[in-house]
Amino acid sequence: MIQLLKIFFIFFLATYVQAELRTFEKGLSYYNERGKKAIGLAIDPFFIDSAIKIFSEVSYQKEDALESKIFLLKCYYFKGKFGLNNKEEKKKIFSKGKVLGEKLIQDFPESAGANHWYLVNLGSWAEQYGLIAAAREGTADLMLKYSTRIIKLDPVYANGGGYFLLGAVHFKAPRIPFILSWPDNNEAVKYLTLACEKGAPTPPQIVYLARSLYKKGEKNKAKELLNKLLLEEISNSFLIEDLEQHQIAMNLLKKWT
Repeated sequence: MIQLLKIFFIFFLATYVQAELRTFEKGLSYYNERGKKAIGLAIDPFFIDSAIKIFSEVSYQKEDALESKIFLLKCYYFKGKFGLNNKEEKKKIFSKGKVLGEKLIQDFPESAGANHWYLVNLGSWAEQYGLIAAAREGTADLMLKYSTRIIKLDPVYANGGGYFLLGAVHFKAPRIPFILSWPDNNEAVKYLTLACEKGAPTPPQIVYLARSLYKKGEKNKAKELLNKLLLEEISNSFLIEDLEQHQIAMNLLKKWT
């Protein structure tokens, strides 16, 4: 009898795990379709909302929960960035990413992915909250701390994502006397250049590097980077994200003419 119960339990557990895996794969499928049916940057929210619902409900054991929760962070970022227009709604979704990310980096401090996507949501939340106000609350210092951690954990994660986040915070964080004195555009150029050298340079990395170079006075080099970016095909995997960066590049080139 005991042996039969053991067999039943093992069968039940295997069936449960397989069902969970199928659920994760379905969530991943919806996430990969997040730009489907979009008109310009106006997305059809069905796909990202479906992915959020599924990843929120995945109930892996703690050891196996990490990947689904990282994808949930990715979903929160995409939803807030492209699926919402209201500032307060954006704050709420990025706040969800911020809170989840804080928990993940406590549970999985050695995960480059958890640290990276926590910072992506934190930075997006700070933009909605106000960069100066967020800097006064210590957000920029958190960006510095955890982007440095990502570099130590995995310098090539997300095509040099740690270097990119570190460069971005040096570029965007306001210098506030006696409160925030370390942001430096020369450091931004340094780390954004390193990001572009760690893998295939991504459109956000190129745009940020161009902006920091222009600010430094290297205007021709900045324009050259953006013109080169606009000659590249937009990725099917990052359709909306890359389209946004192409539009930003075009607007910057018009502004810089």
